[in-house]
Amino acid sequence: MKRKLIKFLIVIFILIFIAVAIYWIPPVHTRLSWRLESVMTRIKYAFNPPDESIFLPSPMTQTSLPVAASETPTMTALNSTTPVLPVVTSTTPTISPTPLPDFVSLPNVIYVDQLNRWNYCGPANLAMALNYWGWKGTRDDIAAVVKPGIQDMNLDFIQQGRSDKNVMPYELSDYVQEYTNFNVVLRYGGDIDLLKRLVAAGFPVVAEKGYFGEDSSGTISWMGHYQFVTGYEDGVQSLIVQDSYHDGPNFRIPYDKFTEGWRSFDFIFFIVYPPERDFEVFRILNQLADPNWGYQHALEMAESDIKTLSGIDLYFAWFNKGTSLVKMGQYAEAAQAYDQAFLQYSKLSTDNKRPWRMMWYQTGPYMAYYYSGRYGDVINLADLTLKNAGTPTLEESLYWRGMAEIALGQTSAGIDDLRESVRLNPNFTAGLQALANLGVTP
Repeated sequence: MKRKLIKFLIVIFILIFIAVAIYWIPPVHTRLSWRLESVMTRIKYAFNPPDESIFLPSPMTQTSLPVAASETPTMTALNSTTPVLPVVTSTTPTISPTPLPDFVSLPNVIYVDQLNRWNYCGPANLAMALNYWGWKGTRDDIAAVVKPGIQDMNLDFIQQGRSDKNVMPYELSDYVQEYTNFNVVLRYGGDIDLLKRLVAAGFPVVAEKGYFGEDSSGTISWMGHYQFVTGYEDGVQSLIVQDSYHDGPNFRIPYDKFTEGWRSFDFIFFIVYPPERDFEVFRILNQLADPNWGYQHALEMAESDIKTLSGIDLYFAWFNKGTSLVKMGQYAEAAQAYDQAFLQYSKLSTDNKRPWRMMWYQTGPYMAYYYSGRYGDVINLADLTLKNAGTPTLEESLYWRGMAEIALGQTSAGIDDLRESVRLNPNFTAGLQALANLGVTP
């Protein structure tokens, strides 16, 4: 019996070894890895549902320390937008709106999907925006820069950058400025009428918005997503968008539904266009040509929403107020707005209605709490965000946790987090600059 048991165990070991070896054959691994990861994610979230985790700020117990002016430039690296371009000032006469056609669908749009790629809506949508103007690159060219995925590079048959959960708007904007000959304008506080005016003039728009869809764990939950707006039809009150994920090309989405999803990102959008068409773009933007006017406008939109909305939309409205105040440099006020947002979040239903991925896409609370001296809140929020991400691949969360740790005298831990942020993304300017300021190597 003992001999038979040993033989049986040897056979089991050999079979396991063969199965593992087959799994790592490139074509097999490419087909099975995402399925295995999906199963592991489902198991993890079954035991630790991320929507049940709540961050509750504790402003009364935080250390309130002044932030040195020399630290402010780190914000710039995280919020780059556009080159200095002409803006509308208070002395510029307001442009009277001109009648728009009832239907516009821009021609020559080259649809790009994100299929067979992970977290790829950013590169796919930017590729569409650039291809529209004749750029010859691909989604993978963009991803190689904005989500290099250093942790995936030892397995060249697996998509590099797949572990990167999100590409921020400023990263896409920076790519346009640094790697193409086109201009880009990134703004907050957009609306449907502005989208229609831009599209009618021949300028498609990329907007970031939220939606409820099935994630890799098989659960319907909230997540962020980019969409490329290339037309509209007033007769059915809908925009025409190129959706790189589920809905495909020339998908029609009602104005009110688009606005509802757009609200969760403070109505952010960006436009890519040839530099010789600056004047046309800024003429259409009118007062939004000035980014500071846009922040104030977005703030007023959020304050109006706070008075009328409820549930998850009220959470987004409070969050947007914080985001706009951060952009305006009013960090203490922004922190108070985010406090209200997180309080509202805690009141939301746990039946997949909590947008627990929010901090994957927007990091305004880190900035508000950090520049208000509330370093403990920065660390606690980053800890929760990284835990819910499954794998700690959010360089922005690691960066802000590291900065807060250093501010509290936990220098070694802070440097470790900063180094990890730039290991994950060697192009992460803020992390590289922070390490350089400390006189340490990445």
